[in-house]
Amino acid sequence: MKKILFLMTAAMTLLACNERQNPFLSEWDTPYGIPAFADIQTDDYIPAIQAGIEQQNKEIEDIVNNSEEPTFENTIQPLELSGNILSRVAGVLYNIHETDRTPEIDSVMELAIPLFTEQQNNISFNKALYERIAKLYKADQSRLTREQQMVLKKRFEEFERNGIGLPEDKQARLREINTEMASKTQKLGNNILSENNAFKEKFGISISDYPNAMTTTQDRNRRQQMLQAYTQRGHNGNEFDNRQLVLDIMRLRIEKAKIMGYPNPAAYILEPKMAHDTETVDAFLTDIMKAAVAKAKEEVGDMQKLMDADVAAGLLPAGSKIEPWDWWYYAEKVRSQKYDLNEELTKPYFKLENVVKGIFIAAHTLYGVNVEELKDVPSYNPDVVTTYKVTDADGQLLGIFTTDYLPRSSKRGGAWMNNIREQYVDAQGNMVRPIIVNVANLEEYLTIDEVQTVFHEFGHALHGLLTQCHYPSVSGTSVTRDFVETFSQFNENWAFQPELLAQYAVNEKGEVIPEELVEKINNSLKFNQGFMTTELCAASILDMKWHELESVEGLDIDAFEKQVCQQMGLIPEIGPRYRTTYFNHIFSSGYSAGYYGYLWSEVLDKDLFSVFEASGNVWNPELAAKFKQTFLEKGGSEEPMTLFRQFCGRQPDNTAFLKGRGLK
Repeated sequence: MKKILFLMTAAMTLLACNERQNPFLSEWDTPYGIPAFADIQTDDYIPAIQAGIEQQNKEIEDIVNNSEEPTFENTIQPLELSGNILSRVAGVLYNIHETDRTPEIDSVMELAIPLFTEQQNNISFNKALYERIAKLYKADQSRLTREQQMVLKKRFEEFERNGIGLPEDKQARLREINTEMASKTQKLGNNILSENNAFKEKFGISISDYPNAMTTTQDRNRRQQMLQAYTQRGHNGNEFDNRQLVLDIMRLRIEKAKIMGYPNPAAYILEPKMAHDTETVDAFLTDIMKAAVAKAKEEVGDMQKLMDADVAAGLLPAGSKIEPWDWWYYAEKVRSQKYDLNEELTKPYFKLENVVKGIFIAAHTLYGVNVEELKDVPSYNPDVVTTYKVTDADGQLLGIFTTDYLPRSSKRGGAWMNNIREQYVDAQGNMVRPIIVNVANLEEYLTIDEVQTVFHEFGHALHGLLTQCHYPSVSGTSVTRDFVETFSQFNENWAFQPELLAQYAVNEKGEVIPEELVEKINNSLKFNQGFMTTELCAASILDMKWHELESVEGLDIDAFEKQVCQQMGLIPEIGPRYRTTYFNHIFSSGYSAGYYGYLWSEVLDKDLFSVFEASGNVWNPELAAKFKQTFLEKGGSEEPMTLFRQFCGRQPDNTAFLKGRGLK
C-alpha cells in the first residue's frame, strides 16, 4: 500500500510540473553548482529518475543511429557524457540515504534501485551500442590519447564482462539477477543500520565508538555483553536478520559467475583487478596472516601477564584467561605500560576541528591546496555539515568539499567518501569540478585511531579533488578496488609527523602537544598490530572464502565461518573484523572479493612513503609534486602498476609494510 500511495504521489507531481519545476531537471543556479538541497522534495526523486532515463535513452539512441563510422568523438565521448539528470539524482539520493535516512527515503530507494538497475541493464545489453564500441576498440588506437585508450578499454570490457556476447536467454537471466541482487544488497545494508541503532539504544554508545568503549569499560561482564551484541548484528532471528539475505546474494553471485564462464564469483570479480586471480590474493593473505598471528600470540602473552596481576589482586577469579572481549581493554593497559601512553592525555590535543585544520595544512604543504570555508551555501544538513571551496596554488577551483563527521541515528556506521558530482570536461570543453563529501561518526575529541580515520578519508577526497581527467569513468577515485585505498592510506602517514602536529594539535589553552607525547604516539603506532592485522586479514580471507564458493546449497553460515577461521589459523582470542551478517563492505558496498584491497593497497602506500623517507624529508616538495602528477591527477587514466613503476622505477616491495606494522 505504501508503494502504491508513493507512486500516486509521484504521478501527481508529474502532472503538476507546470506549477513547480522539479529541481533535478535543470542545472542548479547555486554557488559552484552545489545541489539546491532546500528545493528538493522527497517526491522529486522518482519523476527525475524517469526523466533521466528518457534523456539518456535519447542520447544513446543518437549514438547508435549515427550513420558515420564510429569514432571516439561520436561514440565514447557522448556515452561518457550521457545521463546527466540520472547522475545528478544519484549523487544526491545515495548520499542522503547513507547520511539522513528516513522511512520516506527508504521508500524512494525501493523504487529507485530497480529503475537504476534496469537502465544499466538496458545499456549493458545494447547490441548496437556494443558493436560501435567493439569496432572502435579493435581499430587502430594510435591517434587516441592514453586517457581515451583507457576509457575505450574500460567501456569495451564492461560490455564483455556484463554478458553482451551471451545468448538472449542468458542475458535475460542476468537482467533478473542484477535487479534482484541490487534489491537484496540494499535491504541487507538497511538491516545493518537498524541493528546498529538497536546496539546504541541498548548500550548508549554508537557502533563507531565500540572500540573506545571496549578499551575503557572496566566491567568485564559488560564488555562480554557488548561484544556478543556487536558480533550478533544481523544474526538475531528478528526482522533485521541477514542470514537468508547473505545466502540469497551469494546464490545469485555464483549463478552470475557461472553464466559468465567462471567457476566462482571471486574468479569473475578479480580478473580486471591488480591482483587478477584468486591464487595471487590467497597467497598474499596467507603470508600476512602467518606473520600477523605470530605477533598476536606475543601480544596475548603480554596481556595475560597483566590479567594475572588482576587475578592476584583479587579483581578476577583464579584461572581467568584473555577472551575476545578482553582484548581492547588489556591492550590499552599494555600500551600504557610499554609506552606510558594514555589516550585520555592525547585526546585534548585532537579536537575534531583542529584535526580538520591539520588535514588542510598537510594538503597545502604537500600539494599547494588551499581551503576556504563557504558560508550560506546549500547543505543537506545545515546543522552538522560544513562546506569548503578547494583551490590550487594558482587560485583555480579544484572542487567543493563537504564534511559530515558527527554521529546520528539516520547515518550508517563507519566513515567514507562520496562523490555528489564527478570531475570531467563537458561537451563545450568546460571543466566541471567535483563535489565531494567525507562522512564519519566521530565525537568532539578523537582517539589516535580516529585521527588517522580523518586523514584516511581526506586522502580519498584529495584523490577526487586533484584529478585532472576528461572523462567521468576514469576520473578521481575511479580506479580498481585494490588500488583505490592506496591514496587514503598514504595520507595517514602525515597525521603524526611532528612538524604538522605542532601546527594543529593544541588543547583548549592553546598549548601545543608536548614533544614527549608526540614521541610516545609515534612509538606506539606499531603497537597491537598483531591483533589489528590479524582481524583485518581474517576478514579479507572470510570474504575470499565466501566468493570462492561454487554453491551455497545446504550451507550453514555459523559452521562455515568456524571452518574458515580454523583453516586460516585464527587464534580464539581474535575474530574477523567483520562477521558475515554485518560485513557491509562485501555484501552491500562493492568490496566483494575485494576487502583484501586494504592490505594490498597498504603495501603500495608504505612502499611509496618509504621513497619520501629515503629522500631525508617526508615533506619533499619535488616528490610531492611528482606524486600529485603521477597518481592524484591521473585517476584511472593509466594502469595502476604503470603509474607505480613511473614513480618508483621498480616493482612494489612489501618490506616497508611489514616494518610499518611491526611484523618484521
